[in-house]
Amino acid sequence: MKTQFEQMMDGLNDVESFLAGEQEGFKAYVPQEVDVKAIRNRLGMTQAKFSDTFGFSLDAIKHWEGGRRTPEAPARTLLTVIDKNPGAVLTALNPAAAIDSSKHIGVHVRRHRKRQSARRVTKRNAHSASGRRVAK
Repeated sequence: MKTQFEQMMDGLNDVESFLAGEQEGFKAYVPQEVDVKAIRNRLGMTQAKFSDTFGFSLDAIKHWEGGRRTPEAPARTLLTVIDKNPGAVLTALNPAAAIDSSKHIGVHVRRHRKRQSARRVTKRNAHSASGRRVAK
């Protein structure tokens, strides 16, 4: 079995051959596993909204997230693109939205932030309710 470095070097050699005109085309990498729930959560969507938006059946989403089934290669490819660039998929699936600029299809990406404890008050954020700085 090849090391990761050897795999990367093989890939770089393929790119060089392609750019030099010695090789036509390329082989796409399709991940063996895709975390559907993580992708869906990052987009801030319910299972139903995710299935409606991207054209998957609700049952498929439930089975994939429950570990009872694994997405086939074409679904893993689409899920990978959704993970990296959901807007591109939305535009491709709904070209009318791309033409009509007054219509906006958006995906809310939820970012997780560490919550600050209410007890931890620093000089920088020690303000009274009126907005004035509280002297320590």
